[in-house]
Amino acid sequence: MTATALASIHELPELVVGDLALVVAPASERSTIEITVERDATLVLKAPHDTSVERATQFVNDKRQWVYRKLAEKDALTGPPITKQFVEGEGFAYLGRSYRLTFTEGVSDVRLERGRFQMNPSQASEGAAAMRRWYTTTGPHWLQKRIRPWVKRMGQDDVSVAVRDLGYRWGSARPTDGPQSTNVHWAALQLPPSLIDYILVHELAHLHEANHTPEFWSIVARVMPAYETHKTVLGTFGKNIWLGSVDEQ
Repeated sequence: MTATALASIHELPELVVGDLALVVAPASERSTIEITVERDATLVLKAPHDTSVERATQFVNDKRQWVYRKLAEKDALTGPPITKQFVEGEGFAYLGRSYRLTFTEGVSDVRLERGRFQMNPSQASEGAAAMRRWYTTTGPHWLQKRIRPWVKRMGQDDVSVAVRDLGYRWGSARPTDGPQSTNVHWAALQLPPSLIDYILVHELAHLHEANHTPEFWSIVARVMPAYETHKTVLGTFGKNIWLGSVDEQ
């Protein structure tokens, strides 16, 4: 065992464990080691004053998957709930543009025609479910065409796209031995196409690298050099995306 491994972790300003870099917080009287993920995705290691570098390193290795999950959440939908009312003239977004809602007896389900979302008046009481259904059924056709050029640029075979309710995640994908697929949140269809492209590239990169490692981000950067700008803008849009909440007033 080296002297460095036995040294106190508080002799280091930063602990690097593989692809993770953690700022070492000042020593405290705490009795346990803890990792916190700040709002800007900075990792902070908090440890008792007598913690060795070896012990801290082992702790980080044991928590690696938890850290990856927390870092991934920084790409998630954030902000207070956005609510809608199912009344004449309410606005709903599709591909970055807002369209007003109008009620008409001539439709059986939601349609987007002549620059307006059309809904049968009888659906108003379950309007949120009807709108989610429209995004979920309309989205796959548009997304499947949109993803093809990115699939080709990343040297992959055909990748299918499913539209689902993913809670507070824009998308999801994991490599498999069979046909590759990705999932996109139905709420993402409200975003401008350029931001949807970022989500697609992000998920396609996960088919190569499951975690948000440096290799993952290098894959994203190779096909989308300006991805950091898209990521930042997406964080802003994420605070203003409707996830299905209804104003009951």
